[in-house]
Amino acid sequence: MESLSVFIGGRAGDGIDQASLLIGKLLNQFGYYIYIYRDYPSLIRGGHTFSIVRAAQARIGAHRQTVDVLLALNQDCLDKHKDKRHSRTIVVYDSDVVKSDGLGIPLTSMVKEAGGPEIMRNTAMLGALAKVLGLPWEKFEAIARANLKKETELNIALARKGYSAADIFYKIEAQNKPPLPILTGNEALALGLSAAGLDAYVAYPMTPSSTILHFLAEHADELKLKVIHPESEIAVIMMALGFAYAGRRAAVGTSGGGFCLMTEGLSFAGMAELPVVIVLGQRPGPSTGLPTYSSQTELLFALWSGQGEFSRLIVAPGDAEEAYYWSGVALRLAWKYQLPAIILTDKNVAEGTYNFDPKEIKQLPEESLDLWSGSGEYLRYQETASGVSPLAFPGEPGRVVKINSYEHEENGTTTEDRPLTKKMQEKRLRKGIALIKEIEGLEAVKVYGRKEAKTAVVCWGSGKHLCVEATEKLDVRVVMPLVLSPLPLVQLRRALEGTHQIIIVEDNATAQLAQLLKLGGIKVDAVILTYDGRPETVEQLEEKIARGVR
Repeated sequence: MESLSVFIGGRAGDGIDQASLLIGKLLNQFGYYIYIYRDYPSLIRGGHTFSIVRAAQARIGAHRQTVDVLLALNQDCLDKHKDKRHSRTIVVYDSDVVKSDGLGIPLTSMVKEAGGPEIMRNTAMLGALAKVLGLPWEKFEAIARANLKKETELNIALARKGYSAADIFYKIEAQNKPPLPILTGNEALALGLSAAGLDAYVAYPMTPSSTILHFLAEHADELKLKVIHPESEIAVIMMALGFAYAGRRAAVGTSGGGFCLMTEGLSFAGMAELPVVIVLGQRPGPSTGLPTYSSQTELLFALWSGQGEFSRLIVAPGDAEEAYYWSGVALRLAWKYQLPAIILTDKNVAEGTYNFDPKEIKQLPEESLDLWSGSGEYLRYQETASGVSPLAFPGEPGRVVKINSYEHEENGTTTEDRPLTKKMQEKRLRKGIALIKEIEGLEAVKVYGRKEAKTAVVCWGSGKHLCVEATEKLDVRVVMPLVLSPLPLVQLRRALEGTHQIIIVEDNATAQLAQLLKLGGIKVDAVILTYDGRPETVEQLEEKIARGVR
């Protein structure tokens, strides 16, 4: 079987998230690539929630229109998702609370008789799934024991009951390759920051970036990090800039609403030339919008936010490996060029769960900080050909390190002098010119599919795997810029060379990447836009692209 999709759903509080992760780990052990999509409301308990766990022989990062196994812990799973069934879909359901065809198992009664809490229904359901997929009990039990740390024996007993009550419908064959680690995009991003030398992570929780805070707080000691949760997003950005002033590498995480509050601090970083990394997890808006769903609506906001003119780096990874690598690049280049860097993610990447292959990670670019020699007066904003001034940090003898959000002289003293103002503005913008040259030396644009195809589908962020898979049967090349500021125009034009048609695919209503490409002189012929908060399926996008290809 080239691909298998398993749907599991119930109410918020039914343990769907952990159950889907266990399904992913189970299929991963058989050598399959996996991708898990999570869908949940902003309600704490009671709303409908589900996950789709997809396994495939090839790398994936999107889900398909239908599923092969549908695990229903409540009636909503069937009533709301009729379109996810095909002719051979196996429905496994709790017959105590759900009416359906398929394989009914009295999960509620089973758990009650065993004296377990209701949430253990999902454990019995997973046991049934193992049997449905034709997996050996011993293999499932080993994985379950490794992951079910609370009331392990009762969980195993209930899983065994579910296994015994089910029948075999599919036969999953093990692939001839070892399992890979499983990470969410946020976890990979956090580890990439750490690998690049992160000293502190500061954040106020805001979906879909919150799990970076949780993950790093849990692993702060082993990663040798300070992890801080201040009282507001304004406090977050100013504390991070304080770390940078002291010579400590800091990153912050937020979503659009929090980033709004951080923009004055972003401008502070631009003027004071303080390096900081901002993880901006996009979600539908404006205002609160859909707080637990996904979009790509903050590209132009990230590009133009803040008052005045200053250089910034913006990257947009499309899966776990890219989140790891480009978060490290963002941190290192922020420090090399003393400017803010923004990592644009969205729910589908941030909370999506992937196999992570360390062999795919390229070495981070070399970092050579320009440090002050120690002789003469220290000039924090010394004019240089590149615009990057030598760094020194407070607390060391023989230097005064003065930063300033006001316009300033080279030593940091406030000025309103016209020639000095012009000189310092030009200095700051020269860093952007140097950054462009650096970016053009990296693989900042990727091309997939038939590279000679006359039609190009251009996407960014979480559109990567969706577009690649949706165009497999079409004569199309997929072009994906990973850096969005400064836009790598040399690489983009090379990737698009010979095309007769450019189609943009984005999760927003105003074609923000298309607008950015037009500013760079790249003509766009058509756009395919999604803006309901949910990702398109492979089949849906394939049909839309096929209609537009000429």
